[in-house]
Amino acid sequence: MKLVHGKQAEEESLEALIKRHVRVIPDFPRKGILFQDITTLLQNPGGFYRVIEGLMRSVEGTSFDVIAAIEARGFILGGALAHRLGTGFVPLRKAGKLPWRSFRQDYSLEYGTETLEVHVDGIDEGARVLVVDDLLATGGSMEAAFKLITLSGGKIAGAHFVIELAHLGGRERLARANPNDDISFGALYRIHAEE
Repeated sequence: MKLVHGKQAEEESLEALIKRHVRVIPDFPRKGILFQDITTLLQNPGGFYRVIEGLMRSVEGTSFDVIAAIEARGFILGGALAHRLGTGFVPLRKAGKLPWRSFRQDYSLEYGTETLEVHVDGIDEGARVLVVDDLLATGGSMEAAFKLITLSGGKIAGAHFVIELAHLGGRERLARANPNDDISFGALYRIHAEE
């Protein structure tokens, strides 16, 4: 079986490829939100391949023991990245989805409230955890992920994303929430308000 990653995907910049393949859906899940739908990027073999390669480059130099990701799109990215890097993967699930005793953390989104959970034995004490997700907006879900990892005894090594809505201040929120930690941040495509 020959893997083909698409000639056009190889020729354009990763940022341009992401911008071209991400579908922007206005007023979803509520009025005023511009939802960044990465499913159209993931269904493109060259796009998916290049995103995982880009995340691999983005995390170079970051020391970590395990990758965690937020349900659901984060699972796709985090699982693929963990596989490529030969490390373990910890799912951060929505409420009620884990079959074992779990830590839980409630948080607010731009459009409501949610809860994240992780198994009580999901992260080893002192483990350095790299968190991966598709999008960083206001930072609410990622801050909840950080709190769960810390509650589990882990240490935050970094947070890396495909897309960052830079004008919403998520990166700054996470830095304020973790002022004494040396955390690696990365985004393959940063969107500013004027875009």
